[in-house]
Amino acid sequence: MEMKSLYLLVPLAPLVGAIIAGLFCRIIPRWVAHTATIAGVAIAFVASCLVFKDVMAGNTFNGPVYQWLTSGDYKFEVGFLIDSLTATMMIVVTSVSLMVHVYTIGYMHEDPGYNRFFSYISLFTFSMLMLVMSNNFMQLFFGWEAVGLVSYLLIGFWYTRPTAIFANMKAFLVNRVGDFGFILGIGFILAYFGSLDYKTVFDAAPQFAKTTVNLWGAAEWSLMTVTCILLFIGAMGKSAQVPLHVWLPDSMEGPTPISALIHAATMVTAGIFMVARMSPLFELSTTALGFVIVIGAITALFMGFLGIIQNDIKRVVAYSTLSQLGYMTVALGASAYSVAIFHLMTHAFFKALLFLAAGSVIIGMHHDQDIRNMGGLRKYMPITWITSLIGSLALIGTPLFAGFYSKDMIIEAVKYANVPGAGFAYASVLAGVFVTAFYSFRMYFLVFHGEERFGKDHHDHEGDHDDEEVSADHHHGLAPGEKPHESPWVVTLPLIALAVPSVIVGYIGIGPMLFGDYFKGVIHVDAAAHPAMAALAEHFNGAGALAAHAFVTVPFWLALAGVVVSWFFYMKRPDIPAAIKARFEWAYTLLDNKYYFDKFNEAFFAGGARKLGTGLWKGGDVAVIDGVIVNGSAKMVGWIASVVRFFQTGHIYSYAFTMIIGLVMLLTFWVVRA
Repeated sequence: MEMKSLYLLVPLAPLVGAIIAGLFCRIIPRWVAHTATIAGVAIAFVASCLVFKDVMAGNTFNGPVYQWLTSGDYKFEVGFLIDSLTATMMIVVTSVSLMVHVYTIGYMHEDPGYNRFFSYISLFTFSMLMLVMSNNFMQLFFGWEAVGLVSYLLIGFWYTRPTAIFANMKAFLVNRVGDFGFILGIGFILAYFGSLDYKTVFDAAPQFAKTTVNLWGAAEWSLMTVTCILLFIGAMGKSAQVPLHVWLPDSMEGPTPISALIHAATMVTAGIFMVARMSPLFELSTTALGFVIVIGAITALFMGFLGIIQNDIKRVVAYSTLSQLGYMTVALGASAYSVAIFHLMTHAFFKALLFLAAGSVIIGMHHDQDIRNMGGLRKYMPITWITSLIGSLALIGTPLFAGFYSKDMIIEAVKYANVPGAGFAYASVLAGVFVTAFYSFRMYFLVFHGEERFGKDHHDHEGDHDDEEVSADHHHGLAPGEKPHESPWVVTLPLIALAVPSVIVGYIGIGPMLFGDYFKGVIHVDAAAHPAMAALAEHFNGAGALAAHAFVTVPFWLALAGVVVSWFFYMKRPDIPAAIKARFEWAYTLLDNKYYFDKFNEAFFAGGARKLGTGLWKGGDVAVIDGVIVNGSAKMVGWIASVVRFFQTGHIYSYAFTMIIGLVMLLTFWVVRA
């Protein structure tokens, strides 16, 4: 019973903080709002650590906490499933959220919506915890929709700016598309399995492996393939996989702490977590795994290309997130679920670090986000510089850093995978290593090294984005002659705290999480059908040996090449990128327009919906309802009245004649009948 109370404390502590900061945001002073929410998340973090320790001691929990409703044979419950996967996610969510909460004190101190902001991020933490702790599909869907709702509020936090409102509506609508697939998948599970409880569904899954469903026509589809693909469509929305990725770069319109919280550690990883949790279902459909690995590979490579041409510091990191989510999805498709979760964990730390460092640079630059206006910040912002470098080295997979272990394992797992599309995925993730290193260090060199380009007039940038394209917390910038400054301690302290796990967590975690019993009984892999993890285990000789061996592997040299090329292009010969851009103008235009996904969506889906609406309005509303039913009935009454009017003359002989005619007709009718 004591542990059950601790489980409840984890999501409820941030919820209480959110309620205090939210309901009383207009009357309480700022320090009350941030103290209440930070205390709530800190309590959740400590409780998560205690739960983690308890799980490591071998104690797991799976059961209902509260029965919401019963409908016939179906029970809808709020319940917790506490195992090693949940405990890992709880620690990742609460630790990164705690760092973001502390950071927010410094970042948002001038903002009039300070209390409201703290309420939202605390509510977001509650929603995410409910999602990862759920033991049934109903609660999973509740958490799923709740994080979507709060992300809508956060992205559009500055609701007076049209770009922010456009971005949050876009995020909301694109996520609805994914969620439609997700709820259909849950519907299939309820219809065929008769339960929404994970354990019941997973235990019954093997007997449905050969079941087929008839969706349309005479074609028979595998139930597991249809269900898994529908569930994955939900993950494509939340985890921003092509083609449902379009919302994530625009969501940079929200304040920087949101970028770290939503796009690094929590919301976008919900889809990855969900597929890993559903491993007993996905293992029964090779087709679904092939679909997953191909979508992940396309996202990993092609979203990385977009990062190369971005000039907004936050958008570079946003595209890097898209690319890394693609890597995680590729691992899921290769049946290396534990590797995907491992990369999710390492990525959460170094990507949150990179976002918060970008925010620190934005503070130092007085809210100028264009990396072409920076340069030489290393001597002005030493803590931001060193933590950014650590985050970048972890991101590109430098040996011994956290990202190296998880990223290298994904690449190796794909090499051994045998699902359809694995060859394409392997080529994509390898090419992605070079691309990631190139754009990450392009940003790093342009921001921290080279000539100082700030405090000047920069309105002559060729190929600038339109105003609505460039996300900026506020368009300010340094005045001529003004120098950047290091951020206050509430900003730099979370950077240092996140830099530590960005270095060490990979080394510590790889053995137990991938090759130990850490996920035993939690993640299910059919080793006979999908041999990638078994092959990885054969070649693994410890974390140290893996790092030592890295220096002779292809990914290491590709990453090094990416760094060297970006250094040469942007430090030594900046004329080369300009020449390449001029020579391959078509490629630059294609990337600058983000492969025309947005334009296609706006023309086809949004435009099509508007045309359909106009057609229904003109055809249905104006023509049928107004024209036929409303006006038509009035015209009919008028026509009948105009005919009847001929008989209403006012002369007695006319009425008598009519009566006689009527009587003759009645007698005739009567005689004929008789």
